[in-house]
Amino acid sequence: MKKINDLLAGLPMTIVGGVFLILSFVLRKTGVSLAADPAWATVIICGIPLLYLSVWRIIHNKGISKISSALLITIAMIAAVCIGDLFAAGEVAFIMEIGAILEDMTTERAKKGLKKLISLTPVQARLTADGRERMIPAEEIKNGDILRVLAGETIPVDGVIIEGETSVDQSVMTGESLPVDKSVGDSLFCGTVNRFGAVDMKATKVGEDSSLKKLIRMVEEAENKQAPTQRIADKWASRLVPIALMIAVLAFAVTGDIIRGVTVMVVFCPCALVLSTPTAIMAAIGQATKHGVISKSGEALEIMGKADIIAFDKTGTLTCGSLEVSDILPVGNTDSEMLLRLAASAESKSEHPLGKAVTACAKAKGIELFPCDSFKMYAGKGIFAQTCGHSLCCGSERFLAENGVTLTDEVKKITDRFASEGKASVIVAELGAVIGIITLSDVLRPGAKDMVSRLKDLGIRPVLLTGDNKNTAEHFAAKAGITEVMAELLPGDKAAKITQLQQNGIVCMIGDGVNDAPALKTAGVGVVMGGMGSDIAVESADIALTTDDISGIPYLKKLAKATRNTIKTAITISMCINFAAVTLSVPGVLDPTTGALVHNAGSCFVVLIAALLYDRKFD
Repeated sequence: MKKINDLLAGLPMTIVGGVFLILSFVLRKTGVSLAADPAWATVIICGIPLLYLSVWRIIHNKGISKISSALLITIAMIAAVCIGDLFAAGEVAFIMEIGAILEDMTTERAKKGLKKLISLTPVQARLTADGRERMIPAEEIKNGDILRVLAGETIPVDGVIIEGETSVDQSVMTGESLPVDKSVGDSLFCGTVNRFGAVDMKATKVGEDSSLKKLIRMVEEAENKQAPTQRIADKWASRLVPIALMIAVLAFAVTGDIIRGVTVMVVFCPCALVLSTPTAIMAAIGQATKHGVISKSGEALEIMGKADIIAFDKTGTLTCGSLEVSDILPVGNTDSEMLLRLAASAESKSEHPLGKAVTACAKAKGIELFPCDSFKMYAGKGIFAQTCGHSLCCGSERFLAENGVTLTDEVKKITDRFASEGKASVIVAELGAVIGIITLSDVLRPGAKDMVSRLKDLGIRPVLLTGDNKNTAEHFAAKAGITEVMAELLPGDKAAKITQLQQNGIVCMIGDGVNDAPALKTAGVGVVMGGMGSDIAVESADIALTTDDISGIPYLKKLAKATRNTIKTAITISMCINFAAVTLSVPGVLDPTTGALVHNAGSCFVVLIAALLYDRKFD
């Protein structure tokens, strides 16, 4: 039965039903009669899915939700058939099916993100025991096992470094744009990537206890919390069905004319009400698509229209997510160009993102590099290199201090200031003395400050949620005009903060990375930066920006609010048309056929109002 229902409820068969309904109308107007009214085909094709849905809801739904718009229309359809008005019966069934198809088209959501998240889980690890290494499946790792992770490999479980030093790309967990330097005693997270030297680690959380597995579970749980929105028409139908039946019975009892009772039920069918939401949503989705905004569901737009708190991720959302040289500060007699030339020449063989960014900056400025000799890299710390007669040491304060470079109070004061601005410093030294400092920083997106200002004008409360350190977060938040900052958050922390914020309003989360997936799912509505956002974040979100231009967020908010207002207007108009038609049906001014045409006209009017949303201009 379900297979037959699914076939009849599909768009092709509904179109066939519409063709038969038109044929029935034309034949009636021309006075041509056939052995069987073509409207019978419409009643069967479009009526069976309605009958199936109304019976299913009576059996499976609880309480008042057993009474739905499908039940009211089914009763009206059967009543119209009983009095021989097949056109009216087919017409109400056809309009209802069109509404159901439109809603299905706008609310179908992709759910591939969880599978992609699961694919990040490492499948094997390198176990070291008795002086030997062997590869084992990741699920066989036990707490306390000693594992070796080489450069470029994914860390298989949570653990602690017991030997070696490296830099780890933790963006999958924290969203940090810079690799994090790690040494003995530091923690490692499952699913993050070892960028440089080999390290030995001790497994501390394996299997379902690992951070990545918890991340997957949080996305699953948040997905399950996203209950489908109950149709507005069904909410009203629980009240309309008893009212319609009562009025129909009273009309028949008072006038003795059963046709008037049937007419009441026909005009009371909430077809315009059913169409009001999906048609407005379709128009809004089409409007948004023209502006590079993809909404996966109508529910997302409705919630976005009500959102009063917008939480932003930092890296890749408010910022570009790429490192650029910010300051070139010579110390002593070296000028800026020579400092950059020496540092870039020394770093030309480096694989570290900071070194690569310094070299890229020099090349972009057209500076010719010196040959680099005797290059030696210390993972996560710095480098030694000989270049054009200069013996250079480049790296962090700690690395230079460990290698006998004198760091004056002035240098320390400068690096502390740069750190407070969210910048990473590469200190360049020669012969034990600092000759300059080069800083690198992420870059605030163009228009970010204006976008935040426009959101504030719309009454939105902006919040920054990030895995970056507090100083960096506060620096970029201040530049963007955001005063509320929550920093150093893991994915679970972000989701928890979203839950906390939702106690004071409806939250929209905007992010781009895997680490944002739980927060995107937990929020009332999630928006992802589609241009550079990870596939998982895109699948976890409800709305995606096809570019990295966040200036479209205020436009999205205005569109969503206009969509809600359009839906409310359409619902109000449809209800007024229904009550006016009932008023005309009781005294017999309308019969089932004319009543069906009246509320069909109301349905068309609702669709027209929604269509106007498609071309509306939003400043």
